[in-house]
Amino acid sequence: MATAVFDQINLIVRDMDRSIAFYRRLGVELPDSAAWKTPSGVHHLSISSPETCDFAFDSHALARNYNHGFAAERGKVLIGFRLPSRAAVDETYADLIAHEHQGLQPPYDVFWGSRFAIVEDPDGNPVGLMSPADAEHRAPPPNL
Repeated sequence: MATAVFDQINLIVRDMDRSIAFYRRLGVELPDSAAWKTPSGVHHLSISSPETCDFAFDSHALARNYNHGFAAERGKVLIGFRLPSRAAVDETYADLIAHEHQGLQPPYDVFWGSRFAIVEDPDGNPVGLMSPADAEHRAPPPNL
């Protein structure tokens, strides 16, 4: 049997223009040349990245711990983005909130040593913002 290799996530969006604007504001390069358009508008935009992508599974208990806005009825996928610094997490979160996107978890220091925050994209998908881990900010893991 062949081994599956994680390759892609497709977001099914209600408002393509608003979703593209959200992810561009986050800093994702989404060139117009990558869009598939018909007379009724953009229907698909795909990008590839030479960087690696993590595919992680988290329990509801852990998700409630690091995302105080976690609600099981929302999407059960957290779309994660690395940011270069702790300050970048705070700045990006503040910028997105200032542009009327819903904050689910304000920035804070998580037990593994990263600065972490969660905002909601225009379709209600939780989007995680995380800095590199810093040993000076590590704490014991929660007792779940």
